[in-house]
Order: sequence, then structure tokens, then C-alpha cells
Amino acid sequence: MPQFKLKDSRELEILDNGINAESAIIFHHGTPGHVTTWTTWLEEAAALGIRAISYSRAGYGTSDRNFGRSVFNINSDISQILDAKNISKFVSIGWSGGGPHSLANTFEHRNVGAISLAGVGAYGASDLDFLEGMGPENHDEFGAALKGEATLDAWMEANAASMKNVTGSEVREAFGGLIGEADKAVIEGEFANQMAASMRSGLAVSFDGWIDDDLVFIKPWGFDLAAITKPVFIWQGDDDFMVPHSHSKWLAKHIPGSELKFVPGHGHISLIEKYRSEILAQAQALLHI
Repeated sequence: MPQFKLKDSRELEILDNGINAESAIIFHHGTPGHVTTWTTWLEEAAALGIRAISYSRAGYGTSDRNFGRSVFNINSDISQILDAKNISKFVSIGWSGGGPHSLANTFEHRNVGAISLAGVGAYGASDLDFLEGMGPENHDEFGAALKGEATLDAWMEANAASMKNVTGSEVREAFGGLIGEADKAVIEGEFANQMAASMRSGLAVSFDGWIDDDLVFIKPWGFDLAAITKPVFIWQGDDDFMVPHSHSKWLAKHIPGSELKFVPGHGHISLIEKYRSEILAQAQALLHI
């Protein structure tokens, strides 16, 4: 996987679909995740003539860890990628744990909009019960995170180690109570194989990215949603036990001018598998290309 060297000497895994353009989509994967989450999206964007770039967030795959990072810190990494790639205009798309990172990008001066796909809301908000409606695994995971990094690290070793070697035939069962019928229906065949391979790659070196994401999500993100002035589109299904639809409704309530696209009958994973073309068209419209 190509490596990108940052100013602080950390490296990030990145993928660029090779379209020669100064406008682009920047993709933020979920938690856990990997740059290859978006391979099919990059290919479809290329067919449309849209430049698209994905990366592995700090601590995932061979991307170096960024100790103590916040959600807002992602702008430093993305700004350096934009500079190196000569990109003057971009749309950020984030799925699940990548959602807040895509929203943070709206404060980067080259950003022209963000698309959050089943993105997580803010922990500790007075008008959002963060864990309500989530599967039991998330209750256990965030319960460990709230006790600190050492407890979370032990939880990962005890409960997530199988994800490092998960296969396509195993990945659906591995999600346990975090997926409903809509997601189970799409996790099969080549899609399941690709999802499992991406999971293995993201966790191949360590759980550091996953651990840091969990710690990031239980503290302030580092920016005010009410201060976002760029267009924001929020996608959400109602059969989602990883990030329940209350999160997207909360985001829509707090981001001025945002638009919520609620898709009944879809889950956390089926949403991005079945609506890829519509989401890319939305990004293309924001880029005016």
C-alpha cells in the first residue's frame, strides 16, 4: 500500500484513484476500518471522472499512531495530503466512525461539503443517549473505553482478536448483535470477502487505531457543529445497531442547514452498499463536475 509521509514523520496508507484533477473526494473509513474499505468507491468514482482518495486513519494498518488525537486533528493530516496532491477543492465522505472526521473537514478551507453515512453523534450530549439502541457489543466496548485505555486494550485483546483473522464466511457472524436483517442480507459473496480482507488489513499491526477512535469519541471533538457553514448531507437507515438513527437525527438537529436522507429498511452496512451511486452523485454535484 502506498505510504504518505507527514511533516511530523508519521506515515499514512493512502489510495488515489489516479484521476488527474484538482477536485476530489476524500473518504474516511469506519471504526475499525482501513483504506481499502473504499476500493470499489474509488473505482466507480474514476469511471465518473472524479478523483477520489482514501487513507487509513492513524493507528490502522501501517498508518502510524497519533497519540492523544482528537477528531479535529484529522484536518492536519488531510491538509497535507491535499497540498501534496495539488487539490484545491474537496468533498469529505465519512462512514460510521469516519462521520465525525468528515464533518471536521468542513473547517478546512478547501472543503465544499461533507456527507456523513450513518455517522456517530457526540458522546455526553444532553440531548443524545449515545448507547441507546446499540448492540450489546458496543455497550461493552464503550463501557471499557470509559474506564481508560488500559481497560479498553484488555477488552480488545479478549473480544476483538478474532477480527484480525476473520474470513468472508465468518464476518457476518463476527458482528453479532451489531447487525440486523438488512445488513446480514448484503454480507455475502465477494462483498463479504472484501469486508473481511479490509478488516484484517486494518488490524494487522495492532488495535491502536480502533482504541484511539473509541477514546476520541468519548471526549469533545474539538469543533462546534453549529459553526459548520458548508453543505452537509446525512444518510441513515433504521435497521442500524452500530450507530442507531437517533445519532443522525441529532446531527441534523445541530448542524445548520444540513439535510437528512433517512432510508427505511436499511442498516449500517447495506446503506453504503446499496446507495453508493446516489451518494457519489451527491458528491459530484457538490464539486460541480
